[in-house]
Amino acid sequence: MRGFVLVLLLSSLTGCSLWLPQPDPEQAWVELSAHGESRLQALAVDGRALDDDRYFQVMPGSRRLEMRYRFQVDGDDIGPGSAPLPRDCKLTLEYDRFAAGSRYRLVAGGYGFRPWAKLYDQHQYVLARAQEQGCGDLAGR
Repeated sequence: MRGFVLVLLLSSLTGCSLWLPQPDPEQAWVELSAHGESRLQALAVDGRALDDDRYFQVMPGSRRLEMRYRFQVDGDDIGPGSAPLPRDCKLTLEYDRFAAGSRYRLVAGGYGFRPWAKLYDQHQYVLARAQEQGCGDLAGR
């Protein structure tokens, strides 16, 4: 019984760090979604770094979103018998019609060595596509 209580307590503590804040109705909310075993992180809005890399929450109007996308290139895309290659890429997306109270979804993936990201509205229409700003060791950027 003690083991069950301990597991329950630990799982509830770690779960708290996964909760997202309530969206501000005066701003637009952008949910992040990455394909497969990859990671998409929010970095900055209009050049200002964010405190939380799990989402974007932006004022209405025109905004520039900066994100980091980490993924693996399958060994088959490199050459026969090759091991997977990790990629760390920076992308930017510009969209000029963010609306207060609206929810958006930013989806990222990769085609071989090239990363991509698309911004969708609540009806699953593509609104904008991100531009690759570079891949490699981005830890210092």
